[in-house]
Amino acid sequence: MRYQRPPTMALLALCLLVALPVNAQTVTTVPDLDVPFVPTPMLVVTEMLQVANVNANDVLYDLGSGDGRIVIAAAQHFGTRGVGIDLDPQRVQEANDNARQAGVTDRVQFLQGDIFQADLREATVVTLYLLPSVNMKLRPKLLSELRSGTRVVSHNYDMGDWKPEKTIRVTVSGGQHTVYYWIVPPRDGR
Repeated sequence: MRYQRPPTMALLALCLLVALPVNAQTVTTVPDLDVPFVPTPMLVVTEMLQVANVNANDVLYDLGSGDGRIVIAAAQHFGTRGVGIDLDPQRVQEANDNARQAGVTDRVQFLQGDIFQADLREATVVTLYLLPSVNMKLRPKLLSELRSGTRVVSHNYDMGDWKPEKTIRVTVSGGQHTVYYWIVPPRDGR
């Protein structure tokens, strides 16, 4: 009689998962995300909103809005209307919950969607905390779709050879963060 090695924990867990019935309503598909969710520290959020000089007449779009903190802070402190767009349905739900708790649902909305497909023409301010490659892929859309004078603010990552109007360093808990600020230049009468 040969000795059989007991199954590993991973194999055992897999067998249990396969044996369990699955309710199709509880299964959600999480899309492939270009950028992981990493929250922007509130001190950096404040700096981003201040450098963009947001106010109650603005419409702020946060691309990759995560838990909604930038849009919510703009609504709470400056009366700004805002739209957050994120690919991850869990983040969108969290942002909507946070907006309810903050009492700003009349000024903000959070949408699940692809930032590259979103209509940004209404924006007067755009905020982002993406990755360098995503910023570079997004740059042509920002420059072609946004009106002249629209303010763009990025946490930590620039836009290649599109030189920022301002670059601000922010220290949070010993860590360095950079805020980049651009203004969409005039073009073809817009």
